[in-house]
Amino acid sequence: MNENLKARLTFLIRVVRKEINHLLVSQRVVFNPNFTIEEAQRLEADADLSIKVDAFSSRFARLQHTVGDKLIPLWLSALNEPVGAAIDNLNKAERLGVLSSVENWLTARSLRNLMVHEYIESLQVLTDALTHAN
Repeated sequence: MNENLKARLTFLIRVVRKEINHLLVSQRVVFNPNFTIEEAQRLEADADLSIKVDAFSSRFARLQHTVGDKLIPLWLSALNEPVGAAIDNLNKAERLGVLSSVENWLTARSLRNLMVHEYIESLQVLTDALTHAN
């Protein structure tokens, strides 16, 4: 493995570890003990709660992006495996035992999309997405 690739892979692994830790902090704050529809109804009026939920959603999305779009393709490249479309990379990561389930990854990706896109107007959809992401 060339030194540039090794350095980039090492960097991304450090970043992913930090992103996991940050997500866990947000998770403890938002889901203490859980996130309910009543809390979702307070989001517009409670800036502090809104910021906490936004931090959780952003950190969840960022981790998904870093691992799926950056780390896995770079890792495959380091293994001299061909890098392809995201779904192909995920399938290969699952076959190699690094990803437990492509199906779970795609479910998490859907939850990410529900949490981060501003077109959500249903507080129940948002509450369900946050709860399942937890």
